[in-house]
Amino acid sequence: MKTTLRYLATFLISFSGLFNAYAQDDAKALLADALSAAPPTLKDKVTVLDWNKNVLQQGTSHYTCFPTPPQLQGKAPMCMDGPWMAWADAWMNKQPFQASALGISYMLAGDEGASNIDPYAEGPTADNQWIKEGPHLMIITPDQALLDSLPTDPQNGGPYVMWKGTPYAHIMIPVGERK
Repeated sequence: MKTTLRYLATFLISFSGLFNAYAQDDAKALLADALSAAPPTLKDKVTVLDWNKNVLQQGTSHYTCFPTPPQLQGKAPMCMDGPWMAWADAWMNKQPFQASALGISYMLAGDEGASNIDPYAEGPTADNQWIKEGPHLMIITPDQALLDSLPTDPQNGGPYVMWKGTPYAHIMIPVGERK
């Protein structure tokens, strides 16, 4: 019996060490993915959270970065300031939203696609203007009238408004090649 218990204890200790090594590798991969969304000048200053709100890196700036959501294929990490964090909470919970201040979000690794008109579309359809965007910034503003001067066409070659007419409307500013 003692021998069996010793083997079991050895196995559990070994398994625990292996699990911890995998968890550390996974945390490093999530951290690297999240930081790929941030500009170089912010990477060592941002707080990085995983999708369970575990802190992967404590930062000193007002930006919080997240890795690609686990349900998405490809890459879509994002770094958000305070107004964008409020926006994301409202969007994820399908609640009304009105920005209280100008907000800037970074997605410098780009994304694998979203509808330009439907904030909750889960995939491309013939009529939802699915767009795969390369590196870009996003801006929210408390003054929705500012959005009226910009196009909604993502193919125009410059900034455009995504999700216009919804509480989640924001300005997309491409800063690199489209995917």
